[in-house]
Amino acid sequence: MPPDLLAPLAQFGAAGLIAWLWLTERRTAAERDRQLSQAHERLMAERERMETLIGLVTESTRAMTALEASQRELARVVDRLAAVLTPQAPPAGAHHAAAAHPPPPVAQRAVG
Repeated sequence: MPPDLLAPLAQFGAAGLIAWLWLTERRTAAERDRQLSQAHERLMAERERMETLIGLVTESTRAMTALEASQRELARVVDRLAAVLTPQAPPAGAHHAAAAHPPPPVAQRAVG
């Protein structure tokens, strides 16, 4: 309690002390209410930012999932295409038609 308030409070006795305590509590409560309001406003702003961030992460996850699916499909198509374009070796013990009939010899030119 500030010393300069002691003299006026002494004049009013117990009633003055009670009034001073009540005013002090009201000032403190008003300050606390102001701080709570500010904290609430900050939390609400933070909530909006978090909701935006969560939305962005969700959309990015969807995009990455779609990209992964398309990459997997592309890899399957490439594998099938490679299987079609790559000559297959005949199974062991099987006779290949080309091996049974070798190509005709190429005529050689007489050197001079």
